[in-house]
Amino acid sequence: MIISLKTYKQTLSRAFCLSATLVCLSAPNSAWALFSDDEARKAILDLRKSLATTQLELQSQIDKLKTENAELRGKVEELEKQGEDITSSQKTYYQDLDTRLGNFEPRTITIEGVSGIVQPGEKKAYDDALKAFQAGNLKKAEDGFAAFSAKYPKSPYLPLALYWSGNSKYANKDYAGAISQLQSLIKKYPNHPRIPSAMVTLGNSQLESGNKVAAKKTFSEIIAKYPDTDSAKDAQQLLAATK
Repeated sequence: MIISLKTYKQTLSRAFCLSATLVCLSAPNSAWALFSDDEARKAILDLRKSLATTQLELQSQIDKLKTENAELRGKVEELEKQGEDITSSQKTYYQDLDTRLGNFEPRTITIEGVSGIVQPGEKKAYDDALKAFQAGNLKKAEDGFAAFSAKYPKSPYLPLALYWSGNSKYANKDYAGAISQLQSLIKKYPNHPRIPSAMVTLGNSQLESGNKVAAKKTFSEIIAKYPDTDSAKDAQQLLAATK
């Protein structure tokens, strides 16, 4: 049988590959295993080193981001604080401006339910008299409230001026003056929120002046008209003590 040159070459090549394979398989197993372990160990060490480097880089980036975030938070808080300060400053500015304008032009305001036009300097006159009363300077307070009532008879502060004037007279033991002043307040402003308290002072003035009958009547009226108030509680105690 004649074999072609091509077939011969193919057969020879297969024989060579088979021979090489047998040589490799016949080599000591320990040498092959040693080669594999060294390569694997090196690969693992390289991988660990790479992972450690990557972790360090990631941690560094995380720390950097935390620092930047803290700085940004601080800036935001600072900006918020600046905004609050600006708002507060603006509010103070406009309040001050409103106060200063009030010293030069009339304004319509409501004080404890009483509305009216406040003239320039009117509030200051009232405040000065009230400060004198709070400081215990009763004569100055009486003069201040009297001057205020005469100058500003339509003021929304007038009920308060009459109320404090009556209290200053009572504190100064001018019981007749206190009675007159407080009765004027009650008659002119019967629905004012200060009336129950004013009536207590009125009843005390009547009691101190020796008119127990009038005092009892005043205390009883307070209890009947304003039963759920502190003034009614005071009147109840005073009425019991007057018997």
